[in-house]
Amino acid sequence: MGTLDSQFCMSQKQEKPVLQGQRIKTRKRDEKEKYEPQAFRDSLVAGLKEAGNDLDSLSKFLDSAGNKLDYRRYGEVLFDVLFTGGMLAPGGHTVDDGAEKAQRYVFLAETEEDVKAYYCVFFKLIRRYKYLEKAFEDELSKLIIFLKAFTPEARKRLAQVVGMCMAQGLVKHNSLAPLFNTDDHLAKDGLALDFATDMFAIWIKEKDANNVSSSLRRASLDDKLLNILPSTRRTTEHFCAHFKTEGLLSIAEMQISKASQGLKKQLGEQLSNLIEDEADANEIVAWIKAEGAQSGLTDVELVGLVWNKVMSAVEWNKKEELVADQALRHLKCYTPLLAAACCTPRAELCLLRRCQEYCYDNMQFMKVFGRIVVLFYKADVVGEDSILKWHKDGHLSKGKSVFLEQVSQFVDWLKNAEEESDDEEN
Repeated sequence: MGTLDSQFCMSQKQEKPVLQGQRIKTRKRDEKEKYEPQAFRDSLVAGLKEAGNDLDSLSKFLDSAGNKLDYRRYGEVLFDVLFTGGMLAPGGHTVDDGAEKAQRYVFLAETEEDVKAYYCVFFKLIRRYKYLEKAFEDELSKLIIFLKAFTPEARKRLAQVVGMCMAQGLVKHNSLAPLFNTDDHLAKDGLALDFATDMFAIWIKEKDANNVSSSLRRASLDDKLLNILPSTRRTTEHFCAHFKTEGLLSIAEMQISKASQGLKKQLGEQLSNLIEDEADANEIVAWIKAEGAQSGLTDVELVGLVWNKVMSAVEWNKKEELVADQALRHLKCYTPLLAAACCTPRAELCLLRRCQEYCYDNMQFMKVFGRIVVLFYKADVVGEDSILKWHKDGHLSKGKSVFLEQVSQFVDWLKNAEEESDDEEN
């Protein structure tokens, strides 16, 4: 029995001796630092107060304070204070816990020059602490979502700061995504429209309309401009009327151009379907005339659309000696469509230029251009005046020597026929 007891005791894990008063130290990686945004806010506000009302002094304080205050962890609180004077609660209202607010912040700016000075503060701060860029972008998106909680003056100052940031490329342009959300949250009360108007005004003033257009396009927001309007007024007409009234014609033109692109894409798809379904030529001609009148497309846009769809409706032979006859047979079938689209001398000249460009870009068509022009003339797609105009000074520079040579005899024939006609009349 005693043997069993001794064996049992020996099998138990022996406790290691512990020195009295020793504290077991937690590994640093296992320690969790407390999240104390209020303490950060209070320290920041106190430092800003000590820096005074001069924005240069404020900027210098923010530059040096990053070595003591944890900007990386409390970036959201940092920008809350710089924009609103305090820390924001969900919904956009400042947390009211009796704490002191900052004395100077963006929403208190009185003039556009003051706003620009705050932009410079943000620029220097983000340049100094690059990791704050993401927090700043998130802050702008959040403040846009919370627009309803702010005063009209605060919303205007925010729009101006955002416009300056976008113009100078301080942040990524997808920060604007909440403004163009399809949700009516900001649009129904006109908040999104007013904000966008102020933002675009300062953006164009700082840069230009081309910068606005290209930036929105890169962020895939250029096709969402109408979303800033209430859902009941979400049309290009209402959009353009507003921005023309505000003196921002370039913004209105941007939407008109985008709407035109969408319309051309839609019409192009419909025309492709008609061609693929081998619809009756008279039916397609009637459709072209009707859509040309109702769509608002210019004669040049319409003829370009028809030409592109006609030329993409067939798979061309790769051999140069065979593609000429194939092209003439194909185009002959669609001359009624092209004639319907060429409703003005300008459209006829445009068609000749499109044909020239196509033949230049597709080398197997280089030798067939002259024969296509003759085909168009015989089928009453283009008139002699348009051909003579193209030959004289209306042609493109692409391959002009080759193409002018191809039609030179035909042009001489047209000129002689015109002179003979004049002699007969006399």
